[in-house]
Amino acid sequence: MTTQLGRLRSPDTRSRGDSGPVLLATFFSVPFDQGAAELAVTSALEEGQPLIVANVVELPPLPMSVRFGYDHLDDPPEIESALRAPAELAHSLGVHVERLLVRSPRPVVALLQLTAERRPGLLVLGSDPARLSRRFLRRAWRAVRDQASCLVWRAGEDYGE
Repeated sequence: MTTQLGRLRSPDTRSRGDSGPVLLATFFSVPFDQGAAELAVTSALEEGQPLIVANVVELPPLPMSVRFGYDHLDDPPEIESALRAPAELAHSLGVHVERLLVRSPRPVVALLQLTAERRPGLLVLGSDPARLSRRFLRRAWRAVRDQASCLVWRAGEDYGE
C-alpha cells in the first residue's frame, strides 16, 4: 500500500509554528482507514492542535425529506462505532475533538469549503479506499490537491492520476 503526502500550493500557506487543526475526513459514512486515523490522531496530539473528524455525505435533492428531517438516516451501530473511534481515542489522549456531519449535494465541494473555513494544517483523506470507487477517489483527490491550501495525506494506492 502506498501513501501520498504532498504540500499543496497556495500563497497563504502557514509556517510550521502556525499550524491549524487536523482535519480527518471520510465520505459517505465509509469507515476510516486504520493508518489514516492513527496519523490524524498522532498529528493532532504532537502538534497540540484540535482534531476535527468529518463525515461528508451526499444530501439528495429531495425537499420533503429535508423538511421532515429524513435527509440522512442514522448509520448502523458498527459504522457509527467505527466513525467515532478516532475521536474517542484522541479525546482519551487529551486532544480537543469536534465531530461533524456535513451534508451536501456535492460532497467534494463541501469538504473544500470546510477546509477553507477551518484552515487545517493537515487534511487527512481517511476513507477506507477499498470501500469507495476509484473514480470517486481520483476525482476527490484531484479537487483537493488543486484547491486546498494545506498539507494533505491520503490513504491507499495510487488513484490512477
